Amino acid sequence: QMQLVESGGGLVQAGDSLRLSCAATGRSVSTYAVGWFRQAPGKEREYVMGIAWEGGSTFYGDFAKGRFTISRDNAENTVYLHMNSLKPEDTAIYYCAANRLILSDVASDYTFWGQGTQVTVSS
Repeated sequence: QMQLVESGGGLVQAGDSLRLSCAATGRSVSTYAVGWFRQAPGKEREYVMGIAWEGGSTFYGDFAKGRFTISRDNAENTVYLHMNSLKPEDTAIYYCAANRLILSDVASDYTFWGQGTQVTVSS
């Protein structure tokens, strides 16, 4: 089993930046694709962006383009979501998830999930 723990969320102002961390234990995350999802109150969970196991490719939810980036540190067994120019509509619980097969924007393709970290952006 793999356990994923997100951290780095908090309350920030519009225009600020945050770096979310997704720390894995139990298995090496280096051979897994990792995706970030978010869920705002009253809304469905949506894909943010992800990184393939080799780290060489990512693709984005449309709202993340130009503002969010993703990176991984296999030595630390951690994947990071870097968020810039945050907007109030980015307010949500952010989850990371891992799967062994493919990088996907479909939540059901992911095997392991973290508990989430709250991001709140004030205007």
